Amino acid sequence: MLKYTPVMGAIAAALFSALPAHANTSEAELQQLRNQLQDLRQQYEQRLQALETRLNQAQQATGAPGTVPAASAATTPTATAMPAAPIATQAAAPSASRKGNSAFNPAIGMILTGTYANLSKDPESWELSGFNLGGDGHGMGPGKRGFSLGESEITFSANVDNLAYGALTLGLDGDNEVEVEEAFVQSTALPYGLTLKGGRFYGALGYQNEQHSHTWSFVDLPLAHQAFLGGQYKQEGAQLKWVLPTTQYIELGAEFGNGSAYPGSDREGNGLGAALLSARTGGDVGNSHSWRLGASWLRTKAQDRAWGLAHDHGHEADADHAEASFSGTSRLWVLDGVWKWAPNGNAKRTNLTLQGEYFWRQDAGSASVPHDDHAHEDTYRSRQSGWYVQGVYQFMPQWRVGLRHDRLDSGSLRLGDGIATHYAGHEMAEPGYNPKRTSLMLDWSPSEFQRWRIQLNNDQARQGVKDTQIYLQYQMSLGAHGAHAF
Repeated sequence: MLKYTPVMGAIAAALFSALPAHANTSEAELQQLRNQLQDLRQQYEQRLQALETRLNQAQQATGAPGTVPAASAATTPTATAMPAAPIATQAAAPSASRKGNSAFNPAIGMILTGTYANLSKDPESWELSGFNLGGDGHGMGPGKRGFSLGESEITFSANVDNLAYGALTLGLDGDNEVEVEEAFVQSTALPYGLTLKGGRFYGALGYQNEQHSHTWSFVDLPLAHQAFLGGQYKQEGAQLKWVLPTTQYIELGAEFGNGSAYPGSDREGNGLGAALLSARTGGDVGNSHSWRLGASWLRTKAQDRAWGLAHDHGHEADADHAEASFSGTSRLWVLDGVWKWAPNGNAKRTNLTLQGEYFWRQDAGSASVPHDDHAHEDTYRSRQSGWYVQGVYQFMPQWRVGLRHDRLDSGSLRLGDGIATHYAGHEMAEPGYNPKRTSLMLDWSPSEFQRWRIQLNNDQARQGVKDTQIYLQYQMSLGAHGAHAF
């Protein structure tokens, strides 16, 4: 049905006022009518432009996609089950008088993922030589041999009202375990470019940590994420981001949480256990290039943080492994950079993305090592680093090829005399070997809702062991999905 507007009413009035004098209309009067109609058209176009400007300003104020370099917005074809920021069109704001069983109507999205892995070495013996590992095991190691469900996701999201947006993402793995990946509420109407988020969410630590697994360009996480974050770092607390009112895109962020996620641990206290600061900037270079640089810093505390090798995850560790632990402060610095190219900003046919991150972590505190039915405890200091760089090239519509190289530096280790002689005897990893890996992938996306991928890894994470890993993966997107962040 055609909707009446003041502009349409003015046009109709002008036309009808001219009908009675149609027979005696002069050329001057006709020209006057044409001028009036042209003025109305110009006013209507100006009004549309003003509304578009207000929309862009509102998106910048809420940190919605589009405030970062514009040339890159379409360079990732796979759909995502949850947006990087609230988008008003995803779900209508609920009425103040919501009633009935049909009032709860969030957007629902699902990501179905399956994997086949051919591994030349036993995945149960996988470890990162020179590194003590922790975390919940999510995203760690090469995974299972043969067919597996991989990780599927279900996301519920909606605008709560005109002030807030909420989302819940559940992850389901091949062991029939369900994990709450994210569950948060986020502001949509704070002034001055501020955005506040609270709940559980992926921390703004580097570039890839905030991305869900179905948006990764490779089957697995970089080795640096596995070594220093135990997979992906989840924050349980509050996050504040501020997009500065400058022509250059600049975003500052601060997060505070309970610090229970690795490299911290659950200390069962009332105080804050983790603080995270981040800064990002980016822009466009011409019509075809865009870039983003970021720096972030995490400080977290651990209390009796258990050490374990990757093959202990999901299995019952022996008593020595269970008792070996670290207590102290962990500080992590991350530098990240992304550069994207698409001809004239159109990534539909061909595009290129280069991405890299550098991690540096320092642990300072005390370690406890079991020996002869009692524990030896003394000072522990370590400094370790790692990085990866990758490139993904879409050489024709629907087809991409990617290359990634990972490398870790086991760094330096200083132990007190009370544990130095017992450290290696309990298989707590010692410095001296630098793990590395090279990955090559090819994927095909017949539409934005599905992707098929093959990947080859030359994995040398274990000292003296070369593991050839071949993966086949499918990803399917069903239901609602939002735009990707840069």
